[in-house]
Amino acid sequence: MDTQHFKEKLEKELQTIEGELKNLGRLDTSGKKNNWEAVEPESEIDSADEGDVADVIGSYENTNSVVENLEVQLKEVKSALEKIKNGTYGKCEVSGEPIEADRLEANPAARTCKLHMNA
Repeated sequence: MDTQHFKEKLEKELQTIEGELKNLGRLDTSGKKNNWEAVEPESEIDSADEGDVADVIGSYENTNSVVENLEVQLKEVKSALEKIKNGTYGKCEVSGEPIEADRLEANPAARTCKLHMNA
């Protein structure tokens, strides 16, 4: 398996995800873990207009959901890059068998083979 090819794909994906996270949130380093959190929208909406306030809250909640999903993807990509370093990349975490090449092409951070992808 050409791990260099997948390493390059993963590094590109890592940059993309980090860029998206920087646009939507900020890194919270106050706790034990470095977690991303959505940036609250800047708003000068009159709090008496409930519809506008609801829109801002809804927008923030949507952004927060996107940030959470991106953070999961970021962790998976970093894990895959670590597996390349350790020589364990491309092995199913359930069976230990090789992950199909077409699955890795579609998702270089895949942790399982097709048989176990919903496990």
